[in-house]
Amino acid sequence: MSYYNYAVSFIQDGGIFMYIIMIVLAIGLAIALERYLYLTVAKTNNRRMMSKVMPFLQRGDYKQAYSLASKSNHAVSRMLSQGLSRYKSASNRDDIETAMEESMMEVIPRLEKRTHYLATFANIATLLGLLGTILGLIDAFTAVAEIDAAAKAEVLSAAISIAMNTTALGLMAAIPLLLIHTVLQTKTTEIVDSLEMATVKFINLMMQRKSIKDAK
Repeated sequence: MSYYNYAVSFIQDGGIFMYIIMIVLAIGLAIALERYLYLTVAKTNNRRMMSKVMPFLQRGDYKQAYSLASKSNHAVSRMLSQGLSRYKSASNRDDIETAMEESMMEVIPRLEKRTHYLATFANIATLLGLLGTILGLIDAFTAVAEIDAAAKAEVLSAAISIAMNTTALGLMAAIPLLLIHTVLQTKTTEIVDSLEMATVKFINLMMQRKSIKDAK
């Protein structure tokens, strides 16, 4: 029997729960792909924007830096534009930091959006597999109660083997979803850490230039 025929037979023998688990897996993979692309693009855009804005900040050209940051909708752009707009009226470091943290609080939910669904889908796939197996075993034991005693062992063995298909598929769906969930969480944490680092660099640079200006 070819692998394709074996896979088809494996799914068909498992019953309706096999198809439900496959739907859960498909939805989870679609979310995972969308989130991975979103986070990858966000990380790239943030790095590119920082490389463009930082030279203006280092030269003290805040007007040009604000103009560049305010025209972009990237996460780090919103944070920098918020910090630059608060810089003139800020009386101390905490005012600028608070303004940028407020902007970060708006960004983080967008980075974490839908990622937690992957862990939920992994649990659902596992539970659906167990439920399918339990119902399959119930049907199997009900069926063997009505047949000849000599054939019970063979029929029950075959029925149990088929009933376990849903648990196997449920685990095969849950494991990659959990792994992908961990990968996406790691990427999200890296982006948040980079935003926090950008905030610290920005504030330190602003305070350094302000102290130099006040000293003159």
